[in-house]
Amino acid sequence: MFRKVAVVLASTGLVLGSIAVADAGGASNPELAATGLDQSPELAVIDLPAERFQRSIDAHTQLVDYRKLLDTARRLDAEPAEHALEQVEVSERELSAATGALRQRIEAARDAAAREASAARFASTGVSQATLDAIAACESGGDPTAVNAAGYYGKYQFDLGTWAGVGGSGNPAEASEAEQDYRAGLLYARAGSSPWPVCGI
Repeated sequence: MFRKVAVVLASTGLVLGSIAVADAGGASNPELAATGLDQSPELAVIDLPAERFQRSIDAHTQLVDYRKLLDTARRLDAEPAEHALEQVEVSERELSAATGALRQRIEAARDAAAREASAARFASTGVSQATLDAIAACESGGDPTAVNAAGYYGKYQFDLGTWAGVGGSGNPAEASEAEQDYRAGLLYARAGSSPWPVCGI
């Protein structure tokens, strides 16, 4: 018995509507003949719920996303010792949990790399963090978001002109703490404690 399966898409073109199963030996179906799919005479239509088809698409998309994340983790040297693609079978729930865990590993690896880069950049100024911490404690209580109504901003109470002079942009109080440390280190390396006449050491 020859059986032919024809997939018929719903009007949206995105959702699977039904599967047409044709058995040899019956009458031809004119509607299916118009599609070029009717090469067997007798046709029985079996409905396939759209939700089931959508779940299949979602699972495939999730697997593709996981593979992309795994590639990113490998580039960041953050690949887990074991991962979902090594398993013979993995459920949607397990894959979802593995995807979330992989995203966290990637975020942690990126944060660590950013901290290392900031530390290396700060070290290039030749100024100790202890020196700057003492200045910041006096200027702002060490608060990177501090704003003085007289026009001084951030952990080191930069005015906008001085901030721009050491390569900063925007409002110092809106920059990251690492960025403020780096810019203050540059300023101290150039001018010593003089930019902080009260708090400089």
